[in-house]
Formats: sequence, structure tokens, C-alpha cells
Amino acid sequence: MAAVFIFQESATVTEEELTDSPAAQKREARLRKFRELHFKRNEARKLNHQEVVEEDKRLKLPTNWEAKKARLEWELAVDEKKKECAARGEEYDRVKLLEITAEDAERWERKKKKKNPDTGFAGYAEAQFRQYQRLTKQIRPDLESYNKQREECGEDFYPTSNSLIHGTHVPTKEGVDRMVEDVEKQIEKRAKYSRRRAYNDDADIDYINERNAKFNKKAERFYGKYTAEIKQNLERGTAV
Repeated sequence: MAAVFIFQESATVTEEELTDSPAAQKREARLRKFRELHFKRNEARKLNHQEVVEEDKRLKLPTNWEAKKARLEWELAVDEKKKECAARGEEYDRVKLLEITAEDAERWERKKKKKNPDTGFAGYAEAQFRQYQRLTKQIRPDLESYNKQREECGEDFYPTSNSLIHGTHVPTKEGVDRMVEDVEKQIEKRAKYSRRRAYNDDADIDYINERNAKFNKKAERFYGKYTAEIKQNLERGTAV
């Protein structure tokens, strides 16, 4: 019995020595590191699967879904703000203007100026209105000439129904030059819009008027390759 107790005690001591030995500590550290790596791998696999699912959902959505979503959220926020203003008895437009900073207002003004209002010819009224706006923007007030003209005209500077000032105004040389320059720019721009085709003196005359010439060109464009041989035979006089 005493021998068995001594053997058990020696075995316990041996296990404690093995546990406290450097090799056992290294093995335990490696196992702990392996468990941590295994846990991180499983976590990365789970996150990757979630990202794949989210990416598949995004790919199935329309191309402009993000813009639509932002627009809907903005509209909902505006509706909530309008309800709050109506409950307080305030006007939403005035409250909105009070919340706009000077930097935002300047940025919006610059964005408006970048837009080109000239979308092409839509009607004579619209074209005339755009030209009027363009000409008025070019006006630079000359206070010196204004005061001089007011002194020269006297009471006729502010005409009434009884005033007769027709033919008394004489434009300055600078004003005439500015008008000539503007007219030349208009002519140049108009020439780009309606450019006439160059006339070829060496081309064959196979038409009787301009309308017939356009018709012949259109027919040549669509059926020229089919009638080229017949046309050559007729010109040589060898047509059957």
C-alpha cells in the first residue's frame, strides 16, 4: 500500500513537472494561438458571407437606387418639417430660408450660373427673350454720361405725353462700335447654325432646280450602288 502511494505521488509530481516545463508552455501557447486563428477565420468567413449577400442585393437593385433612396428620405424629412411648421403656425419657406447659410446660397448661385439656358431654338418668343436677357446683361451703366445727358436734356430727360424728343439723341462712337461688334457676333453665330453646303462647279448637272438636286442626291444615296452600271451605260451610249 505504501508502495502504491509513493508511485501515485511520484506520478503527480511528474505531471506537474511536465506542465511546468518550457516545452509544455510552448505547446499550450501554440494551441491558444491556433484557437485564436480558428476563431478569426470563422469570423472572417461569416463577415465575407454577409458582404456577398449584401453585394448581391445591391446588384439586383436599379442603378439609380441610391439616388432614389436619398430623394425619398429628403422628401420625408421635408414633409415632417412642413408638418412641424404648420403645427407652430409658421411658414415653411421662411423657416427654410433662415436655415440656409451664406456659403450654401453662394454655392447654389454659382451652380445656377454654370447652367446654359440656351437650349436651342424653341420659338421666336423664347429666342427673342433670351437675346433680350443677353443684351441687358452686357449693359454697364455709365453714370458720368448719364448725368451729362440729364443736364443737356433738362426737363425732357423725363418725358411726358407732351414731350417731343424724337431724333434728338445722338449715339456715342463707343456705343456704335459696341453695337457693330454685337451684330457681327450674331452673324457669325447664325452662320454656324445654318451653314450652306459648298457648291461644286465640277459636279455633273443632273437637275433642273435646287429641289430636284436634293431629290437626286437622296436617290443617289439610297439607290446609287444599284444603278451605277445602268448610268454608265447610258453615258457611254451602250445601254441595251
